Amino acid sequence: MFERRNQPLDNDEPCYVISVAARMIRVHSQTLRYYEREGLLEPARSKGNIRLYSQRDIERLRRIKTLMDDLGINLAGVQVVLQMMERMARMEQEILQLTEQLERAQSKGTRGEPQ
Repeated sequence: MFERRNQPLDNDEPCYVISVAARMIRVHSQTLRYYEREGLLEPARSKGNIRLYSQRDIERLRRIKTLMDDLGINLAGVQVVLQMMERMARMEQEILQLTEQLERAQSKGTRGEPQ
């Protein structure tokens, strides 16, 4: 019998070999190797140098496939779009942090003022 985990799976845990990842995305294994050579993703490697893909890698591959197949964007365009998406995510995170800092500062200011 299989033992159930008490913890949810980590999206960054490398767990899929290239053949399984390719099947999940419905592409050839060579396509995944090509994407790696082009710098679109960097799968983890086992001690035996076998590529291992995480759930986050699978999601990224699905995004790449959608951009290429559904939107007709070429590989160079996909690289630009992915870089822009990553930059936007970092900027959103920074905005959230700055907003929290501002709210804390405002909160301290209103508590310290006499009424």
